[in-house]
Amino acid sequence: MVHAFLIHTLRAPNAEDTGLCRVLYSCVFGAEKSLDDPRPHGAERDRLLRKEQILAVARQVESMCQLQQQASGRPPADLQSQSSDEPVPLQEASRGAFRLAAGDPFQEPRTVVWLGVLSLGFALVLDAHDNLLLAESTLRLLARLLLDHLRLLTPGTNLLLRADRIEGILTRFLPHGQLLFLNDHFVQGLEKEFSAAWPR
Repeated sequence: MVHAFLIHTLRAPNAEDTGLCRVLYSCVFGAEKSLDDPRPHGAERDRLLRKEQILAVARQVESMCQLQQQASGRPPADLQSQSSDEPVPLQEASRGAFRLAAGDPFQEPRTVVWLGVLSLGFALVLDAHDNLLLAESTLRLLARLLLDHLRLLTPGTNLLLRADRIEGILTRFLPHGQLLFLNDHFVQGLEKEFSAAWPR
């Protein structure tokens, strides 16, 4: 099962901008129980803990993406925004997976599958035993749908104003955090359903 999905910013390696990685959108599908923590639990404390965990994942994804960019020798200009007329280069996108040990930042071991598309990072936080090939294909599908339907790479796009559309895509293609085996015909049907519900 998918524990969380997130979209965050990516900075170019050796960028002169010293800004931090920012989480633009996150969705957590399951709450962690901490049985050994003696401090009282409250909704605000749990929300802050989830926020810290998601930010830690985003920073690690950004670091992995930067390392991959530097190792590949591609110029940092490749991470800049593109015009909305150009197709989204998902085939050349940086991608990878890594494991998180128990306690860093989640209580149980997790696996993170990530995809870096120009200036945006997409990540799925999975249980350690999940199918990585299915997770990667799901993440690619989600990234394509989000980039196509929401025009995320267009300058001036505000993700906060489109959270309901992101949730609409997640509800159809990643219901309650469950990875689905989808064939092309079924994906096209779900895309038509989404397009009818949320016209561009």
